[in-house]
Amino acid sequence: MSSARAERLVNLVLCLLSTRQFLTAERIRATVPGYADATSDEAFFRMFERDKTELRELGVPLETGRTSAFDTVEGYRIARGDYELGEIDLDAEEAAAVALAGSLWDSPELSGAAHGALRKLRAAGVEVDETRGSVQPRVRAAEPAFAPLLAAVQAGQAVTFDHRRGGPTGEIARRTVEPWGVVSWRGRWYLVGHDRDREDVRSFRLSRILEPVKTVGEPGEVTVPPGTDLMASIHRTVDQGPVVGVATVWVAEGHAHGLRRLGTVVGPRELGGRRGDVLEIELRSERTVARWLAGAGPDVVVLDPPGLAAHVRRLWEGALVAHAGERVR
Repeated sequence: MSSARAERLVNLVLCLLSTRQFLTAERIRATVPGYADATSDEAFFRMFERDKTELRELGVPLETGRTSAFDTVEGYRIARGDYELGEIDLDAEEAAAVALAGSLWDSPELSGAAHGALRKLRAAGVEVDETRGSVQPRVRAAEPAFAPLLAAVQAGQAVTFDHRRGGPTGEIARRTVEPWGVVSWRGRWYLVGHDRDREDVRSFRLSRILEPVKTVGEPGEVTVPPGTDLMASIHRTVDQGPVVGVATVWVAEGHAHGLRRLGTVVGPRELGGRRGDVLEIELRSERTVARWLAGAGPDVVVLDPPGLAAHVRRLWEGALVAHAGERVR
């Protein structure tokens, strides 16, 4: 990927994360640096379609919709609740690394572009929500395997590499994989594809893939099966502990796409005059799932189990108390 395109994608993510409104393609074209280079309307829309596809392949949850009933054209935004990382426990060394990365992001070279994008949004009349904290990167792509694997996905070409299982002293094995996509999950990058050695779908954390990554066969030989859900594949194959139950939740139509990827749609249901779907989500940690559900606000209702519903209510009550305290101060 060229540096110009990478910078444009970052600017697009910053733009769509920084507003609650749905932004039309034309407003994005006028706001996001990089799209002004398009020589015609047709060239812009081709560029924009490629960028949307790229972001979705990377696991960025793009939403489409309209801000009000008076809008005649659909727009785009990123659901912050679906995009943000869940709760993370860091040891002292990991916390120090995150602090260092944060200080680099606050450097004038990087923060200037971010603040410039926000200024352009405000100048264009877009409501920018600055109460949610400064814009910060959610994932990184520093693993050496990232670029060659992404290139192989785009070329439709199989790859072979050495993969280390478990920790630093884990067993190393040669794997040959038909790559379907490179996606982020909980702050880590994974390759998803068909493992020829295991004859099954597998996911590989990029930090455990050793150099070099070599292509095998001809470009175009690998095709992604229709209906493939890369994020669902990650969720199924990454070890997350034993399943202790199943949560049944109602999700409003067009919302909480991150939860939809985690669960199974049971069927449609109207609740409180709103259309939506009933989902079943595997419970591995009630605390974690409660945080996911609480973050969706009124767009999600817990139907079962009662203990999970009570946990979500407690989180809402805590947020209300904290918000009231901030207003008093």
